[in-house]
Amino acid sequence: MDLTDIISISGKSGLHTIVGQSKNNVIVESLIDGKRFPTFSTNRISALKDISIYTIEGETLLSDVYRKIHEKEKGGKCIKHSEDASKLRAYLEEIVPDFDKEQVYNSDIKKLFQWYNILHDTKKLKLKKSDKKEVEKEVKEEKTKDEAKEK
Repeated sequence: MDLTDIISISGKSGLHTIVGQSKNNVIVESLIDGKRFPTFSTNRISALKDISIYTIEGETLLSDVYRKIHEKEKGGKCIKHSEDASKLRAYLEEIVPDFDKEQVYNSDIKKLFQWYNILHDTKKLKLKKSDKKEVEKEVKEEKTKDEAKEK
């Protein structure tokens, strides 16, 4: 997944893209409603491409998690972030079985699914060329396994 230009701003709901820059601030545009506003160095800004989820053996990039969700849902939307926390955790466990249950909080999981659905609605979920090849390879492997089971 290519999450290069997408950011999250602490204290602001939703996701944003950077559209301009001045001496003291950055101009961002909301993905949800398209409104533009300045954000300053005092705001905590996180680029989605840099965010990862704690796993037992280290970390998994958010882009990899979103690619797995995209594959599981066949390009569709995922579970709503407003679902019960236990359902959200169970869904995440299907996607990332080894996520660290102590360091990944319910609020993090809600954001993860909320952001995925925002990106899906705004058509910002773009597979990189290497991701497309990987998905095609996995699909071929699954078909081969299914054909072998049928025999």
